[in-house]
Amino acid sequence: MPERVETSSPDGVDYGWVMQTTFVATILVGAPLVAALSTTATLPTWADRVEFAIRVGAPVWLVTSIVIFAYAKRNQT
Repeated sequence: MPERVETSSPDGVDYGWVMQTTFVATILVGAPLVAALSTTATLPTWADRVEFAIRVGAPVWLVTSIVIFAYAKRNQT
């Protein structure tokens, strides 16, 4: 009989949930936002498009992750 696998119930924030939720929320919010903002910018080359997506997407990701972490921290059980 194999040994029993231990389980854990860590106290505090579930960082796995925070990372997964941040990923999904950033795609749902960030992709349309970057697409909408790109209509007002002149992006003649792929390099310009990539740079624009990073410049706009990084702050969106950062704000989203902070909001989701704060939510998880406040509602931890």
